[in-house]
Amino acid sequence: MGFSLTLSHIIIVIGSVVLASIFSAYTIYTGSNVQSVLMQSTRDMKMRIAIQIEIVYATVDNSTSPPHFVIYAKNVGWASLKNFTYMDVYVSNYGEAILFTYNSTANEGSGQFKVEDANGNGIWEPKETACIRAYPTERIEGAVFEAKIVPSTGTGSEYLFSAPP
Repeated sequence: MGFSLTLSHIIIVIGSVVLASIFSAYTIYTGSNVQSVLMQSTRDMKMRIAIQIEIVYATVDNSTSPPHFVIYAKNVGWASLKNFTYMDVYVSNYGEAILFTYNSTANEGSGQFKVEDANGNGIWEPKETACIRAYPTERIEGAVFEAKIVPSTGTGSEYLFSAPP
């Protein structure tokens, strides 16, 4: 009877250690998954606020034929923009937004926009104001216009303006 009782206690102790190990491993695995998700969420949030664009002023430039939109925007975030390909610029009559695509050599009537940063190095740095020129394919007509800039990551801006008299 003594040997079987000792054997039973050994089996119970080994089973308890195995169950405790499994529970420990699962707890560590779950905790590390939660930590990973939190770190990724934090990283995503940092990137969203890293690039913040604020439209300061917008107008219609009638000096070209056809006229085009000129938007002055400031990078108020803490990260630079180097690639404007995935940045969306919408400008048109209020409530009728038209998407303009990026082209560094955009010109009159192309339906595209170009970005001219203040110091001319091709990088839109924090605290720097850039001039965005959007060239519509059709003549600009209307009284109230709407401009919206949406970077691929980060926060964009909207602005309502009227054409000069």
